[in-house]
Amino acid sequence: MTTPLTLTGRLDDQLSRWWWLLKMFAAIPHFIVLAALWVVFIVLTFVAGVAILFTGRYPRALFDLNLGILRWNWRVGFYVYAALGTDRYPPFTLGAAEYPASLDIAYPEKLSRGLVLVKWLLAVPHLIVIGLIAGDIMLYPIAVLNQLGGEMQLLGGYSVQNLLVVIAGFFLLVTGVYPRPMFDFLMGINRWMYRVLAYVALMTDQYPPFRLDAGATDVDATDGVPA
Repeated sequence: MTTPLTLTGRLDDQLSRWWWLLKMFAAIPHFIVLAALWVVFIVLTFVAGVAILFTGRYPRALFDLNLGILRWNWRVGFYVYAALGTDRYPPFTLGAAEYPASLDIAYPEKLSRGLVLVKWLLAVPHLIVIGLIAGDIMLYPIAVLNQLGGEMQLLGGYSVQNLLVVIAGFFLLVTGVYPRPMFDFLMGINRWMYRVLAYVALMTDQYPPFRLDAGATDVDATDGVPA
């Protein structure tokens, strides 16, 4: 079954043994921008939901902007916490860019009005699986200063997905080689997550499949969607 979302990632042939240890710090400017962009994403999704409810269409301008946010997020994730697949620094752009990681979603000309209100409920089985894989299990809580309240709060910790990335990093540190099976498995996890996210964010009516499509390329994407 083809899917409207295409997610790819090209593993660098030669990755630095140690640079992955500093990528979280190098990506801080991206994290700051993405924190704001995710607020925009949520607001635009709500606005798009109202539009779909009345017209059956996702406004194209809003769709393209939210797609750009997902692209940005995936590039940063591929660089650091979701895959460690490249040492190339992600570009600061919402548009499609020449980068080892790419994401695209086929624009839906028509969407179900009724599904708008229940997609989050229909996606609960997926959300449970994703929660087990990518949810914060607080193995290494990070205390950060809340700038507004001036008090220490727990921002988050490591998920199972993050731990797999760290294990891959240690393989890279010791051997200089990223285990390809682990990379392919992580790509499958990310592909599953973004398919569910696109569905819950009302960007498609196609229910995401319960499968882990491992590998660098998305072989089951909808024809005509660029990788």
